[in-house]
Amino acid sequence: MSRKVRRVRNKGENTNIHTSNIRPLYREKSWDPLQENEEIRLIKYTRKIKPQSVNQQNLMDSIDNYNVVLAVGPAGTGKTYVAIAKAVEALEQGQVSRIILSRPAVEAGENLGFLPGALDEKLAPYLRPLYDCLSDRMGLRNLKKYLHDGTIEIAPIAYMRGRTLNNAYVVVDEAQNCTYGQLKMLLTRLGWQSTMVLTGDPDQSDLLNGISGLNDMASRLEALEDVAVVHLEDVDIVRHPLVAAMLSVI
Repeated sequence: MSRKVRRVRNKGENTNIHTSNIRPLYREKSWDPLQENEEIRLIKYTRKIKPQSVNQQNLMDSIDNYNVVLAVGPAGTGKTYVAIAKAVEALEQGQVSRIILSRPAVEAGENLGFLPGALDEKLAPYLRPLYDCLSDRMGLRNLKKYLHDGTIEIAPIAYMRGRTLNNAYVVVDEAQNCTYGQLKMLLTRLGWQSTMVLTGDPDQSDLLNGISGLNDMASRLEALEDVAVVHLEDVDIVRHPLVAAMLSVI
């Protein structure tokens, strides 16, 4: 195998130095979901969101009146967006001092392998839907600032044990990819002056059959008067009309 040779001058002498053909795999800064189209996404929506269905109205009312809310329903019903929008409202109105986002790092049927970077960079691809919702509601510049100073925290589920979350708005997205034990651990992190919203679609779990704990947890918590469990249906889907039609047959 041929090797590159370059000649350098060191103390008046010529020396042959062999340079390696090995190069860093990632030459530039690792991928960041907040770097794309920064100028376009510097938008802040000051008006409150409006419900598009009765069940969405029930979800918004439940978040206003309960400290623990479970939003269960099919994809496209606005579960995550409503939860994030209400979190931003609570932060801007001073009702909470921070937003904590948690989402299981579970791949949807494929193995992504090793992801480079620090913990937040490894989680970035999984949290992209949450970043999109946050940047829509508060603008990209504010989102970057809050992420930098810790007002918005990305908290992996594996690192939540032992914490007490006071004066916080906690969103647990894709809860159908959590086991019953994980959901129990997350729910018992709730502290004073805090709100916790869990969202998920039991029909789209990426875990093996019988491992997801969302349905079991929802059925148990429905018996409590101080916990709201909101079930959204196909009629609440706000994406393309074909989404609702496809979900009825697949």
